[in-house]
Amino acid sequence: MKSLPWHNPVRAEALLAALKQRILILDGAMGTMIQRHELGEADYRGERFRDGYDRLFTPDGSHQHGEGCGCQGHDQRGNNDLLTLTQPHIIQGIHREYLIAGADLVETNTFNSTAISLADYQLQHLVHELNCEGARLARAACDEVQAQTPDKPRFVVGVLGPTSRTASLSPDVNRPGYRAITFDELRAAYRQAADGLIAGGADILMVETVFDTLNAKAALFAIEEAFDALGARLPVMISGTITDASGRTLSGQTAEAFWYSLRHARPLAIGLNCALGAKDLRAHIDTLAQVADAYVSTHPNAGLPNAFGGYDETPEDMAEVLRGFAESGLVNIVGGCCGTSPAHIRAIADALSSLPPRALPQLESAA
Repeated sequence: MKSLPWHNPVRAEALLAALKQRILILDGAMGTMIQRHELGEADYRGERFRDGYDRLFTPDGSHQHGEGCGCQGHDQRGNNDLLTLTQPHIIQGIHREYLIAGADLVETNTFNSTAISLADYQLQHLVHELNCEGARLARAACDEVQAQTPDKPRFVVGVLGPTSRTASLSPDVNRPGYRAITFDELRAAYRQAADGLIAGGADILMVETVFDTLNAKAALFAIEEAFDALGARLPVMISGTITDASGRTLSGQTAEAFWYSLRHARPLAIGLNCALGAKDLRAHIDTLAQVADAYVSTHPNAGLPNAFGGYDETPEDMAEVLRGFAESGLVNIVGGCCGTSPAHIRAIADALSSLPPRALPQLESAA
């Protein structure tokens, strides 16, 4: 790993200073908030994609980019990342709600903004634009709210999701050696996304909801390539997901193995999110807190999903459990994942406001 300066030294130093002073609050679920708007397919398409064509014109109106982009026959409902372009006021409004509720960090609406995941909607040509605009909307919301509270800096976390493919496992039980994606294909896809997030003004890059560590390695490789090309770096966070009661990721690693597989990247923070509620994540966060010489983060679901696919854990219940994490000295960054809302983030922020952050242990340095 090359020694490179911070891309934005003022922002990076402010982040590092804040992490030493207090537990930072990450935002909550984007999808949960979008669902409240009850959007139809026409809302997702907006004017730009209303008839299946990408109606983006050059400033002089002489050329229509992406005509016949292939999305005509693909239902866009559920393509939440597309709302960054077609309903930006909704996305920026959600960021604003979380910031007002107490979030120090907001995640970009880019969880599926890689060519691999966007292929499901035939919108691969939007990768750079979605990531750049996703970071720009979050940046605008942060700047707006920070202007009202200048003593409390707010930060944009550029999200790189896991994609819809896995490099370690075969999707075909009859062909265990088959892989639907290669490391290099993942690396190229992540590089496109990372470049867009950096261009849009992200303060941090987060490889999130990692279910396959090989996918994460491809993302981190791509991020380093982007930093080398830029001649500077951003802080990097990594957040994995424990998929069930086995205490392992989908590709079979425990929390401890997950950390040691990725320690070489020297992330700012390592953590776990999604899949489980806070109570079920406690033991695994405890493990990370003991072995990691990075900051520890967690943004759990609002409990386990119920029979209807919803989440029942109240803001007060979730805040109480996460307060226990903090009282035990386990965490530095805390937020929410599926089922959480600004009310959850407000309750968590209030519950943790008086508690000190986890102190970084002095461990043997990574090779």
